[in-house]
Amino acid sequence: MSLFLAVDAGGTKTQCLLADADRVLSRASTGTVKLMRVSEQEATARLKAMLEEAAEAAGVTLDRVRRTCFGLAGFGSPAARAWARQVVTGMVAGELILCGDEEIALDAAFAGGPGILVIAGTGSNAVGRAPDGSLCNAGGWGPVLGDEGSGYWIGLEAIRAALRAHDRVQPRDGLGGVSTGLLREIERHWNLDSLGELVGLGNHRADFERPAPDFASVAPVVARSAGQGDALAAGVLERAGEELAELVALVFRKMTAAPAPTSADIGAASRGTAEVGVAFTGGVLSHIAPVRAAMIARLAVSLPAARLRNSAVDPLEGALWRARRG
Repeated sequence: MSLFLAVDAGGTKTQCLLADADRVLSRASTGTVKLMRVSEQEATARLKAMLEEAAEAAGVTLDRVRRTCFGLAGFGSPAARAWARQVVTGMVAGELILCGDEEIALDAAFAGGPGILVIAGTGSNAVGRAPDGSLCNAGGWGPVLGDEGSGYWIGLEAIRAALRAHDRVQPRDGLGGVSTGLLREIERHWNLDSLGELVGLGNHRADFERPAPDFASVAPVVARSAGQGDALAAGVLERAGEELAELVALVFRKMTAAPAPTSADIGAASRGTAEVGVAFTGGVLSHIAPVRAAMIARLAVSLPAARLRNSAVDPLEGALWRARRG
């Protein structure tokens, strides 16, 4: 019996499954193994433990694996690719297919066919496969240089927007208002006692004693505040959806070689063209409905040819499809 191993190593968590030609035998998960977020030693320990757990749960050994597909966040880094190849080939038999985590999610949605996938989790980016099989990308430049519409971006932008609103409050108005309400919710989330502590934590850079603040963890706080009527939080979520729609439109332009430089022109150029499938994955688009709604609304204007799938794709399904197919 041939076995196939599928791994989705994203920016927040890592998942895998073991399967034969017909059914899934086991699943396992662990924290992220992205080398930008954890040390190589920690990443190796996590990956090895997860693979051993999956093998034990399936009642098999990893020397029976025929082919592995490993979707890796940070695939563009030669060091990350070399690390992944060394660890997996040292533990698992058979052929290794190493690719970006966005590629396996694209395969989960379109099984090797054309379409566009937008990813919004801790980070964000979009990738499309043209009818000729070529891949086109937009975004994915990391939390400092980009990742618009991601969980990290939402958390950071919400704090920035709330602080700007706080600055606009006149002294006679006191400290009430929507900006202060959102700031207090964020302070509670991080167990802070004052605005000064929030500012100090927000500006902290990682060192040996303390990591940098996890702005992505603030995104659910923003979503909850928006659901309770906080207009400032709702505005951040709407902008996140619009940013993600822009990534989709940019990928479409690259796929079709359309010369239009603006979203409006992209929309005009796309009218009358064949429909293009658009899929999504990641916690932001899966679980924060206002972001997804704002993206859909913007795409209706900027890319009328887009046809969005109703539910998120599971990247592991794409990795398994590629592992079985070879």
